[in-house]
Amino acid sequence: MIKDVLVIGQGICGTFLTWWLEQKGLSFVVIDQDRPSTASRSAAGLINPVTGRRIVKTWMIDELLSFAEETYASIGGALQLSCLKPARVIDFFPTAQMRLAFLKRLEEDPQYLELPADEYDWSSLFHYELGYGMVTHCYLADLPGLLPAWRQCLIQQNVLRPSSFAPGSLVVNKDNVQYEDITARHIIFCDGIESFHSPYFSRLPFAPNKGEALILDIPDWPSAPAVGSLTPIGPSPTPVIPIFKKGMTLAPWKDGLFWVGSSYEWSFTNPDPTETFRQRTEAFLKDWLKPSFRILDHIASVRPATLERRPFVGFHPQHPAVGILNGMGTKGCSLAPYFAHQLVEHMVNGKPIRPDADVRRFTKILSR
Repeated sequence: MIKDVLVIGQGICGTFLTWWLEQKGLSFVVIDQDRPSTASRSAAGLINPVTGRRIVKTWMIDELLSFAEETYASIGGALQLSCLKPARVIDFFPTAQMRLAFLKRLEEDPQYLELPADEYDWSSLFHYELGYGMVTHCYLADLPGLLPAWRQCLIQQNVLRPSSFAPGSLVVNKDNVQYEDITARHIIFCDGIESFHSPYFSRLPFAPNKGEALILDIPDWPSAPAVGSLTPIGPSPTPVIPIFKKGMTLAPWKDGLFWVGSSYEWSFTNPDPTETFRQRTEAFLKDWLKPSFRILDHIASVRPATLERRPFVGFHPQHPAVGILNGMGTKGCSLAPYFAHQLVEHMVNGKPIRPDADVRRFTKILSR
């Protein structure tokens, strides 16, 4: 079997890479074992234009937002799926200091920030004392819908092999790679934390961190909580989904359930869910939520974050047939569509990859 590209992994990076490969007419095959505990399949799917306690704009966000809107609309149209919905983060102030920080940032740069007309209009559902601010121009990507729908599309096209990648079976030549019965011009690793152990990319400055989340049923939650501050968007009103945050984030999940999380653990002994997180989060929810809830599931995964918080995109300096699209951390829903497109444009038209994302910025350490 001869293909242009062998893709390893069908998380969010592998999904958008294969989408753009298909749009450009390149042939490919995907190796992916459908594991439910990967970072892509455990994520809430939130695209948030501000980040951190300092409430600063996310890297590249102005460009990323418009690109994400178009790309999710395109792949969603092909799959007959609405996979990106407008949202706002209802950011309850946990401390007086955080309230002052929000107000200061709102005064300095109000592009993505607002105060509601009534800061206590969510008091029927939450306990809170210090009001809240809003982060606008957010989106919620339907990863539980998108990833399996695209996987099924790949299966129907007979281009997905549902198996684990076996590194020992890979032969890398100067102009191509061979893997079992596949010969391809390129292999591109979109395998998340697995690249941390790759013989080609293990020297990259990955900074893996573990996240955990609970999946909740909230039986008395209103089907469409309406608040005056959540205005529809555009001439044909699109409901704005509220995402709630008070240290932790509460977001809609599949099947009418809710996702609450996540932790950021830089030192951990295994990738499994922990009783400590469950107990701490359950106690937090009892203090925060007014409606009763039931915990239906407890999930955990390890994110492929990086020390410099920039992705790894491009081809190995010594093995030009070997590429990577990885290191998206918590920003995969916004970064993956954009950088998958850059990588494919680089392959097809020779366009440069953004220098602060191009993996060749690590040529020295990758050449040792």
